[in-house]
Amino acid sequence: MSSHVTTHVLDAALGRPAEGVPVRLEHVTEDGWEPVADVTTDEDGRASDLGPAHLPEGVYRVVFDTDHYFDATAQVGFYPEVTVTFVLGDSAAHYHVPLLLSPFAYTTYRGS
Repeated sequence: MSSHVTTHVLDAALGRPAEGVPVRLEHVTEDGWEPVADVTTDEDGRASDLGPAHLPEGVYRVVFDTDHYFDATAQVGFYPEVTVTFVLGDSAAHYHVPLLLSPFAYTTYRGS
């Protein structure tokens, strides 16, 4: 069964998938941010098992531990962490949150 939220991290500086990036999915509640899942990107830079197959509508965020990744790839990065906050507004739709990463820049968008 596929996760409701997935991600794919690509390293633009090295021109390859970013394997080994710790990724955390969190959901905001009245008490603050609560963890939903913790995974690490695979050899293709993907996190396809980022939480359950169904999540309730609400505000979520994906937190990428880029400092860990940059250390592992002998790169010096400017952003030790990248956080992408988004609204899961359609509980029936799949949400894909890709990250294009380099030591001094990153880009994200809603993927398919």
